[in-house]
Amino acid sequence: MPLDWFHRRAEGSPSLSRRSLLRLAAGGVVGLSLPRCLALAGKGTPARAKNVLVILEQGGLSHIDTWDPKPLQISDDRSPYKPIATRVPGMQFTELLTKTAHVADKLAVVRSMYHARGGADAHPNGTQYALSGSHPAGALEMPDIGSIASHLLGSACKYLPPYIMVPGNNEQAAETRHGFLPAATKVFKTGGHDLSDPAWKINGLVARDENQGNRLIDRRRLRLTLKDQAAHDSGMGRFYDQAYDILASPKVSEAFDFRREPTRVRERYGPGHRGACYLMGRKLIEAGTRFVTIDPRWPQMKDMPGGGNLNWDHHDHIYAKGTCELPGATGAGAGRYGIGHHVMMGSVDQAFSALIADLHERGLLAETLVCFVTEFGRTPKINTSKGRDHWTHAYSIVFAGAGVPGGQVIGRSDKEGGYVLDQAHTPEDYAATVYEKLGIDRGQPLYTSGNRPVYFGHAGEPIPELL
Repeated sequence: MPLDWFHRRAEGSPSLSRRSLLRLAAGGVVGLSLPRCLALAGKGTPARAKNVLVILEQGGLSHIDTWDPKPLQISDDRSPYKPIATRVPGMQFTELLTKTAHVADKLAVVRSMYHARGGADAHPNGTQYALSGSHPAGALEMPDIGSIASHLLGSACKYLPPYIMVPGNNEQAAETRHGFLPAATKVFKTGGHDLSDPAWKINGLVARDENQGNRLIDRRRLRLTLKDQAAHDSGMGRFYDQAYDILASPKVSEAFDFRREPTRVRERYGPGHRGACYLMGRKLIEAGTRFVTIDPRWPQMKDMPGGGNLNWDHHDHIYAKGTCELPGATGAGAGRYGIGHHVMMGSVDQAFSALIADLHERGLLAETLVCFVTEFGRTPKINTSKGRDHWTHAYSIVFAGAGVPGGQVIGRSDKEGGYVLDQAHTPEDYAATVYEKLGIDRGQPLYTSGNRPVYFGHAGEPIPELL
């Protein structure tokens, strides 16, 4: 075939991947040089997403009980939660997602996620894998997708950090990384034990009471005077300016103030911590934050006995109506409620469906890529403690917004939900999809402090059905 066919193919379609171009060049088929191949591979679709909102439901959410019903499983291992119809003909979820079924036309469910290599089957390294889209066993510690996006794109919102995690103090929140990138790309974590507590407020972005008003203004004037007198201003100047913009802007407090939300909106997201976290995600996106990650594990509350570790690590009694601390529990992943409890999937179903509808009604979904992710799935077989264990061979994640064609299921797992049958995708593909939606050129490297080039996102390919 003529050389210009390959150029047109590379420049006009994201389906010709970096990996494919490298194979072509290595074979000497069309005379493309390696640099030209890399340049062409970096070209993708125009940016469709201005912002990204990641819902990280950490702990390994059971795909079998939620996004990927398996009614043909043998009865001993079958989920008690039946498949239900959604707004999209032929697209089914389980009955734990009754409210989300009404917004299915806006969702693309990838049922064929898996890990192509071992070593990321525990919660810490699995979470790091989900946050970065790079296997944690690599030779170089890679930054979070959010850190890379904020480094390359910055943010149109001057008064908020470009990469924020809410609340950022849960079990695996320590797995965030900015790697070899400057410290300025590090995620800002809001903190907060229970965001639904009326006493909760943001710390670190609002000036202390004794530094507000004239005192803050005077300090600003003094810095500007010293700057004018100096022969040159160091690179730290822009960080001082950014800090002042953050501390002086009344919009910071507004962005984190739930009292400004009508009661009907707050009730729509549901009571308690998870609903408040999802709503905070919408508020930060509305304020213009480039990259937001919600890590909404429900905290232990005084009125919730037996629910002290409320992530999705259901090794024991996954189908308990209340606490999973029942006879036969091993203690591995204990201290939570069964998956059907309101604090678990009940609150997810309400908050996620409200988030998607709210973003759509406000006109924000068209330019916001929403990603609902977890670090892996659960075993297709019930264990001796009536729970499901970690499983990396098949699980589900969900996308919406920023031009993602909704109402579709991508890939499939076998009848037990154990292994991917077709259209297999990895966390590297997830990351490549996010970069593609943001219009980030994966063909251009990042650089370490020692000026070493580092290519990112090249180990995966964007999921074509999402583009």
